[in-house]
Amino acid sequence: MNVARYADYIGDLRALFAELDRRSERFQTFDVRLELVAAGSLVVYETKRRKGQTDSLYYGRSAATGQNQQISQAAAFSGIDRFFALGQFVALTDQADAGRASQARSVNAQYPHCAVNFSYRKKGQAVARSMLMVFVGFNDETDALEFISMTDEPTFVTQRPYYTAKSHEWK
Repeated sequence: MNVARYADYIGDLRALFAELDRRSERFQTFDVRLELVAAGSLVVYETKRRKGQTDSLYYGRSAATGQNQQISQAAAFSGIDRFFALGQFVALTDQADAGRASQARSVNAQYPHCAVNFSYRKKGQAVARSMLMVFVGFNDETDALEFISMTDEPTFVTQRPYYTAKSHEWK
């Protein structure tokens, strides 16, 4: 199966995410929600700016307790940034996102995965940009190939750029 890789894309997304986290004043508007599941735990980084007002929520759920609790912005950023620092990524298609049986195999607890809903407009830009994708992260290309070989159903993006009604790369 020829599956598209996203290491370059995630590298650019990581830089944009760091800029938003550290220099949010450079953005006119943004609506960002990142949900990372790794080792059975959940980290959510959510922030939105509209009409000059910024609302943010950062929380996590431990695999041990199963309870949601607020965490600091730095802790949420750090968790997501560590995911973005992995060596290789693949993206799930709408078929996987639609809750079909294949999703259970493609979203495996052994591999961290992150749902990314990122919309923004920087100051001075004429148009806003947005993307909505689910990525699975791997240490390297070898790990990615092993994971892909375990799944025989079409749950991964095979051609870039990827645009569908439910998920899309930057538009």
